[in-house]
Amino acid sequence: MALADELAAINQYMVHSEMCDNWDTRPARRHREAGHYGNEACGKAHYPHSLLEGQPLVSKLSPIHIGENVQKMMAYDLEAEYGAVKSYRNFAGICHDLGDVGTKEMLDGILKDEEDHVDWLEAQKDQIAQMGLQNYLSRQI
Repeated sequence: MALADELAAINQYMVHSEMCDNWDTRPARRHREAGHYGNEACGKAHYPHSLLEGQPLVSKLSPIHIGENVQKMMAYDLEAEYGAVKSYRNFAGICHDLGDVGTKEMLDGILKDEEDHVDWLEAQKDQIAQMGLQNYLSRQI
């Protein structure tokens, strides 16, 4: 399940990155969101390698949710990150209970990255609430 979730998240971040890039009509400048989403997709791309032990079950990926604007994108991404944090905490707890120290350490590393993603998205959401969407977006160019 974690592998299917991560593969879906990579796709979601890549689509959001391309959308943010496309909204910027000046080729020489880029939305910082596009850079963030591209970086998130690339950062997540190494997780599947870590999760490939055994026989991976990815015949059905988790659904992706594409936002039609920056606020929706962030809301969908935050929802996905909350789910990832919950899953990795649960998986790490199971590994702890089973005495699987190596897998728990790997999961703890991924969990820290996911928590960092949550922190970044929550900070962006707070900035939008405090300064308004138009001011937020104008600062991103």
